[in-house]
Amino acid sequence: MAGPMPLTKRTIVKKRTKKFARHQSDQFMRIMNSSWRKPKGIDGRVRRRFKGAIPMPSIGYGSDKRTRNIHPNGFKSVVVHNVSELEMLLMHNRTYAATVGKSVSVRVRKEIIERAEQLAIRLTNAKARIEAEEDA
Repeated sequence: MAGPMPLTKRTIVKKRTKKFARHQSDQFMRIMNSSWRKPKGIDGRVRRRFKGAIPMPSIGYGSDKRTRNIHPNGFKSVVVHNVSELEMLLMHNRTYAATVGKSVSVRVRKEIIERAEQLAIRLTNAKARIEAEEDA
């Protein structure tokens, strides 16, 4: 199913694609790949934003409001667990794409896929857990 095209297909521009490194994470193996933590020390160079220190996350790195939370296919994503949740997207099928929830059974999943085709709603994971079940 090709499904509907998005209402507006804007180019998504990220101000920063690299992850923010935790302060001194290059010196200790135990925090080498850990997520960002705000430095709290009284003398910390990063907290005081000295020149040459690693950058700290701030509101200025945020994405454009018009392209925030938009997938590369041009749709925003909504998780659905049953057919009635899917029907809420009827008037918004060119803005939102449905994603079938992980815990949804194969029987309900088939009903959702069938109803989405009738309503022309894009499903991001329409083939998940369906083909594997039929092949077995």
